[in-house]
Amino acid sequence: MIKNLKDRLSPFFLFFQNRISFIIFCLIFYSCSSGSKHEAEIEKIPVDISFDRFDLKFYNQHPKVIPILKNEYPFLFPKQFSDSLWIKRQKDSLQLLLQDEVNDVFSDTSQLEDKVSHLFKHIKFYFPKTKIPRVITLTNNVDYQIKIIYSDSLLLLSFDTFLGANNSLYDGIPGYIRKELDKKYILTQIVDKFGTYTIPPPEDRTFLAQLIYEGKKLYVQDLVQTHASEAIKISYLENELTWAKENELYVWKYFIEKQILYNTDPEWVQRFIDPSPFSKFYLQLDNQTPGGIGKWMGWQIIKSYIDLYPKTTIKELIKLPAQKLFNLSKYKPNR
Repeated sequence: MIKNLKDRLSPFFLFFQNRISFIIFCLIFYSCSSGSKHEAEIEKIPVDISFDRFDLKFYNQHPKVIPILKNEYPFLFPKQFSDSLWIKRQKDSLQLLLQDEVNDVFSDTSQLEDKVSHLFKHIKFYFPKTKIPRVITLTNNVDYQIKIIYSDSLLLLSFDTFLGANNSLYDGIPGYIRKELDKKYILTQIVDKFGTYTIPPPEDRTFLAQLIYEGKKLYVQDLVQTHASEAIKISYLENELTWAKENELYVWKYFIEKQILYNTDPEWVQRFIDPSPFSKFYLQLDNQTPGGIGKWMGWQIIKSYIDLYPKTTIKELIKLPAQKLFNLSKYKPNR
């Protein structure tokens, strides 16, 4: 009896299944076609970046290259320092060790150059007035506070700050800093510096304005790093990202209960936005939290706004005052 009923209904189910499959196929095809059309337009933008390897021109070279390099790169040689200092640096054993590691990790930069070129195609698409920068690579004493410098038409990239989190040369550097000393974060760092250069700082000093500012910078990551994961965009480890997603509601409740959104005390920025090993709720769970959770929250506010107003251009978004954007976003985490 059951078998007969199944046989009788099979044609219906087959038709229904095929119908659903066809609809799903159409949706996927449309989505892919739409995305491909967008990407195709971006790919037509003429950008071809090649790295200027200053690090190779400076280290393991004869001192006679110093005057030549000073003439070619005057902005890298402060006038108050004599040639003898640069010659000494050329021969410094630690500097040469760093350069050896750089040579090993970045022996072939062609793929990275392609990625940076692809990145600036996207940046140029959304920010048409952007100048394609001259990218100069350096070795700079593992100064992780200035891994990348971006200014108008110049991008300085310190290769010795991207050798990999487990590199023994980074022993002694705190873990929350070491995790970002990896070449997988180079594009993220470039976009972050570009965002800082492009997006005006908040007009007021409220914690909310700081959240929105950081959220806008992360939204730029969404636009131009189309194939990167959320973890890469915010420089989180996967477990840190998981914590942020699972505790979004509770973090927001904490912000509301403590009434800090309109507080101007810089302490809140230090606790929840500035780089740190963890965010400071002053609770037992603090060491389980990722640092800079405020950036994540600001990002979610921006996403909530874009969900409601998807036609907003990045130029319009950047100019939108924090309070107005927040009100329009109707942000309310539900998890």
